[in-house]
Amino acid sequence: MGIKTIPLRSIEEKVDNIYEAVVVMSGQAKRVLDERIVQESIKDAEEDDYGVFDEIEEKSPEDYIELEKTTSVAVNQFIDGDVKWRKKEKLS
Repeated sequence: MGIKTIPLRSIEEKVDNIYEAVVVMSGQAKRVLDERIVQESIKDAEEDDYGVFDEIEEKSPEDYIELEKTTSVAVNQFIDGDVKWRKKEKLS
């Protein structure tokens, strides 16, 4: 995976405040990571049924699948307009 530049102008077009965009994208990255963890744990639970004394098989580096980084996924989703958010109203 190569390094790509982030088009800041396209991010600024979506929000008034760049810091708000950073918060939204970081929250989306966390949700993407949570989805990946849940999917992986479901896949592992379906594949394996361990007894009490069974040894857990170690995963080898050859089995590693490199996925796109969650921050890159979140930024791309934000730029494409796939991320929805709303501001909390201030309490007075």
